Amino acid sequence: MEEKLTYRALSNGLQARIRQERASHWENPWRCRDEEALRRDMGRDGATLWRPAFVRDSEKIMHLPLYNRYADKTQVFSFYENDDITRRMLHVQLVSRIARNIGAVLGLNLELIEAIALGHDLGHTPFGHAGERYLSELLQAHTGRYFNHNVHSVRVLDRIFRRNVTLQTLDGILCHNGEFVQQEYRPRPLQGFPAFDRAVEACDIQGEPAIGQLVPGTLEGCVVRVCDMIAYLGKDRQDAVTAHIIHEDTTFTTQAIGAQNAAIINNMVVDIVENSYGKGHISLSPSTYQDIKTAKAENYRMIYRDEKVNKVYETSIRPMFWEIYKKLLEDIKLGQKNSPIFRHHLDFVREKVRWYGGSAYGEEEEPEQIVTDYIASMTDDYFVALYRYLFPKSALGITSHSYFADLPAP
Repeated sequence: MEEKLTYRALSNGLQARIRQERASHWENPWRCRDEEALRRDMGRDGATLWRPAFVRDSEKIMHLPLYNRYADKTQVFSFYENDDITRRMLHVQLVSRIARNIGAVLGLNLELIEAIALGHDLGHTPFGHAGERYLSELLQAHTGRYFNHNVHSVRVLDRIFRRNVTLQTLDGILCHNGEFVQQEYRPRPLQGFPAFDRAVEACDIQGEPAIGQLVPGTLEGCVVRVCDMIAYLGKDRQDAVTAHIIHEDTTFTTQAIGAQNAAIINNMVVDIVENSYGKGHISLSPSTYQDIKTAKAENYRMIYRDEKVNKVYETSIRPMFWEIYKKLLEDIKLGQKNSPIFRHHLDFVREKVRWYGGSAYGEEEEPEQIVTDYIASMTDDYFVALYRYLFPKSALGITSHSYFADLPAP
């Protein structure tokens, strides 16, 4: 991937302005202040000097059992035994790091940015967007509702584990979907939990049309949303080279942002700061906006639609999703207490939330939703192991590309 331009830098005029305003202790009037933090239960989890409001959110997220599972969830490339290919754990950290860099220069709330970034993919399924698509097919077939990972990330924090996370963090997570690129991101003022709950319900019922209308309620949420794209555009290209899906010299045509990961990150960060500093919205220049759309289209054409990878998803992973869903739904309806749906999910979650009061998880949920929650929580390896446990005689399965595939037999 030959780089076609050098790294860009902020204009001298803007750099001088930023230094001058820092010296005079300028504060961004559009920054989300800690005092604005709103929780469902304002009687607990109050901010302290050593644990401010949004620091608490980040810690709630990082200590959540499902946070551990980022480490074995597909970002883009499944079926590879390769520690150099990005998993979701690294992706959320990259989003956080890039967004904090931008937020620091713009004078935003870095703790809120971190909380949104670290929690934004908690609801992602095993096997990435393919798994998300299959689980949505199943939920829709059984209930008429849609599954989307951003909505489920909110459900994990707000409904399943009931962590009393702030509205600002939940809103940023709900509205993070980086598939909908825009040239300008203008926050839509938060209207409280009732309006938020209606937005979540609309996404469940309508799916993509409702999700396409989501707008973050804070500038911090807007920054994370665009940084989700920054974090994966170039990194997916790096990983595609490692996975031998494309070659190092593959030609990409983006000019303003560059073609390689490091250049894309630097040049997009510079562009966002240059066009957003001192404003109540996040803006991209026309050339960068066009390049993002071009880069996404080229990634889809050259990487995400790779025929060999997608064939495995369709011929193996998709039918495995359907068989697992059917078996777990049958087990829960029949009350099979030794089934993994009870032992590894319902019992597990109830143990983790017993300190938080309220009804036990599952008592007010329909079986189809419980099965969906369980499957969405799985890592790739657990999903495959569960399938083998449930269907030991099945011919379905996957063969991963070995660490040593490029070496001769000993």
